[in-house]
Amino acid sequence: MKFMRVGPAGTERLSAIHDGHHYSLQGLTEDLDGLFWVDGPSRKAATLTAGTLPEADIRGQRESSPTPRPGAVICAGQKYAAHAAESGAQAPDQQIIFLKTPNAVTGPNDAVHTPTGSAKTDWEAELGILIGQATAFLHSPEDEPGRIAGFVAVNGLSERTYQIEDSGGPWSGGKCVKEYCPVGPTLATTDELDASNLPLRSWVTGEPRQDSNTSDMIFDVNRMGHHLSQYMELEPGELILPGWRSQVGFHITRKAMSSKSRSAAWAVIARTTSSRLLQEAAPDRDLEGSN
Repeated sequence: MKFMRVGPAGTERLSAIHDGHHYSLQGLTEDLDGLFWVDGPSRKAATLTAGTLPEADIRGQRESSPTPRPGAVICAGQKYAAHAAESGAQAPDQQIIFLKTPNAVTGPNDAVHTPTGSAKTDWEAELGILIGQATAFLHSPEDEPGRIAGFVAVNGLSERTYQIEDSGGPWSGGKCVKEYCPVGPTLATTDELDASNLPLRSWVTGEPRQDSNTSDMIFDVNRMGHHLSQYMELEPGELILPGWRSQVGFHITRKAMSSKSRSAAWAVIARTTSSRLLQEAAPDRDLEGSN
């Protein structure tokens, strides 16, 4: 099953997607938050099977993040072998963990405002992993699959000056800019796809930038969840981002972007899509405010 949230920010309507049709969840749950993911999908599937969910028309509606503001956005660096090689680093023996702040999460097509003076904001298409069950001190990676609610496309934006030149070491300074984590539009439950062999692609101003597969992960989804659970308790509704393989903006020569263009407001830099994750491949979207 797939899920979406559509409509103006703060008043989103909720829908479940089955066989290409959208069904309203209004009145059945307040939001697609941590409480919902504990048992909501199974309950909604039963309701859908019973034929009691009304169809919903989402045409022309703003696409929001399919999960509201999470308690945490936990990220891994150099998670893909080719990404580590591209950055000149050896593949890590241990996972490199850092955070994004919850207010970085926004809708997949919402405007992203760069900080004043920013010239090194880069894209990074990622597979988002949504936690569905409280997870702590798992005994092995094999205990992880039942803790995952589903998967979602994410554009993990970074401000590289903040991350590398100004940070003094930790990466989170370049990751926590507000709106620097466009998510969605569709979240797919774990039975909808194979996260170990999932194509991910991104475009910038209509040009393809990233094209890879989750099979290149150094630490797969289950190993990553198991590792994180040794250091923190993951809660339902929290989002894990395993990074990207290669071809991120940090490693590509490009023209500097003007912070004065359109008041430093961009459209989402890369529309992140996966033919198996989203209901249908999204159209390319042009970058606003670039020189």
